[in-house]
Amino acid sequence: MSEMDDSMETTPQSAGSASAKKFQLREVLALGEYDPDYLGTFVEWHTLSRPVQWSLIKKALDIRESQLVQQWAEINNILDFRLKPELKIALKNIEKQRHRVMRDRELLLMEYFGKIS
Repeated sequence: MSEMDDSMETTPQSAGSASAKKFQLREVLALGEYDPDYLGTFVEWHTLSRPVQWSLIKKALDIRESQLVQQWAEINNILDFRLKPELKIALKNIEKQRHRVMRDRELLLMEYFGKIS
């Protein structure tokens, strides 16, 4: 059994459905999840100091931005792009998401370091 298999926990779903993977904190961070409210649903999140929490959030923000840049590039490099106007909509949506990530980065920075306690 691989290390990935060892870290998988399954929980039963509603009646009749297959079991689903229960993600761990480090896995959701590695996938680019940076919302502190969501991260707070993990018990271990509350054991971390605020500077460590910020460090993990910053890494997740960097991952999310990188994912969006990669998605944008993949769409932009599609052959005959000019003949597919729906792709322009997809690019605009990715650009909106990147702006949201940048805005969230600033807001979270202020949340974690704007207050003197």
